[in-house]
Amino acid sequence: MKLDNYDIEIIVQGYPGKSVCHGGLGWSSVVLLRGEGRTALIDTGSIGMRKLIRERLAGHGVAPADVTDVIMTHSHHDHSINFTMFPNARLVIGADELRWASELPWGEPSVPELYVRELGRSPMLQTAADGDTVFPGMTAHLAPGHTPGCLVYVLHGGERDLVFTGDAAKNRAELLSRGTDMTCDAKQSAATIEMIWRHWQARPGNVLIPGHDLPMIQRDGATEYLGTRNAAIQGWFDDGLETTTLFRLHA
Repeated sequence: MKLDNYDIEIIVQGYPGKSVCHGGLGWSSVVLLRGEGRTALIDTGSIGMRKLIRERLAGHGVAPADVTDVIMTHSHHDHSINFTMFPNARLVIGADELRWASELPWGEPSVPELYVRELGRSPMLQTAADGDTVFPGMTAHLAPGHTPGCLVYVLHGGERDLVFTGDAAKNRAELLSRGTDMTCDAKQSAATIEMIWRHWQARPGNVLIPGHDLPMIQRDGATEYLGTRNAAIQGWFDDGLETTTLFRLHA
């Protein structure tokens, strides 16, 4: 995907699913953004993605040490925990979000306490507030609900914008229904989703990249996916390692 002088690649594709028996699924989007002499990641995925992220970045000629900016939508583990992979990166997260996450009692769901503590101590940290420019051409917008300090990022182009929603709007179902699953405040989430729609519909051709789904575009009043979903689970149910069962999770 191109936007003016930027190249945008979905390094890990988010998945709009929820685990039934094993807690959070955490298959979130990780996006590579390159241009203007910078190499940025929007969110960092879960800890189980580390090998995959290294491999996918290498496929684009990028080493972890080459990443100049890590821009996080919020503090949940599947979006923030891998900031430690990128030793030279400026680390961006919402000021309200970091304050909230740092003050939670340890053991609260989804927030990696020790990583949040180290993030707050990092000399590479830059906190952001509503309206801040966090990257050339990219503005932050406070998007409370899923967490109190979530940020949505809008990358402004000459003819269209890219809207990175994180988990403020996780998937197509939340966007179209205006409802949310897993939110700290349903009323705030509803207002945030309306704000996201305003950014998305501000210009024809604007692309929305959610935290747990494929990129989307509005065309003739309909929401269309960009790309195809690719997700599966492989399991060992036989007596040896040679035989596996593949469960495709496409829709």
